Amino acid sequence: MTHPIITDLNRRYTSKRYDASKKISQSYLEIILEAIRLSPSSINSQPWKIIVIASDEAKERMHNTFVNKFQFNQPHIKAASHTLLFAYNPKYARSDYEKVIDTDIKKAFGAFAFVDLNTDEAGNNAQWTKAQTYIALGNAMHTVARLGIDSTPMEGVDKDMISELFAEELNGYVCEVALAIGYHEPSEDYNASLPKSRLAKDNVITVL
Repeated sequence: MTHPIITDLNRRYTSKRYDASKKISQSYLEIILEAIRLSPSSINSQPWKIIVIASDEAKERMHNTFVNKFQFNQPHIKAASHTLLFAYNPKYARSDYEKVIDTDIKKAFGAFAFVDLNTDEAGNNAQWTKAQTYIALGNAMHTVARLGIDSTPMEGVDKDMISELFAEELNGYVCEVALAIGYHEPSEDYNASLPKSRLAKDNVITVL
């Protein structure tokens, strides 16, 4: 099959080593961030916050969040051009939804009933908001592939340390997944030359 979308997805893989000397241009970074902002979410809730790790100071802070575990991902923080932290609101409320409503309030809050279905008595709906955040992550991964940029999705991050060292920026949001983006180091990125391994179409897709 030949199509630009398929080419993008065949090309992308999880990079294991980055070239620290190569940086993503500001124009490309703006495209990536705008694509994330335009990502869809259930009832247009947008229950996420994206922290862009770009400066040396921020990279040092993020690097330090690996002090306890997941050290295999630590090298990406300083070597990759940027790291994006995808954080979710664990207690999404009506006051949050008011910020995105641009239609009739009564009709909009009718949709909020879906949030109520996913919220416990203590106001926790993290499982639902976290799921929305992964939509934005997927959109970001395809966008960077389209731009010829490499990426590494990382669930191997310490949410507790991130919450501590980025408390001001997160303001109560929770980060359990991040995306390193940049340009890989060909001589050290062993994953670049490996063939893509995917299940056959018939194994994953059923057309009725």
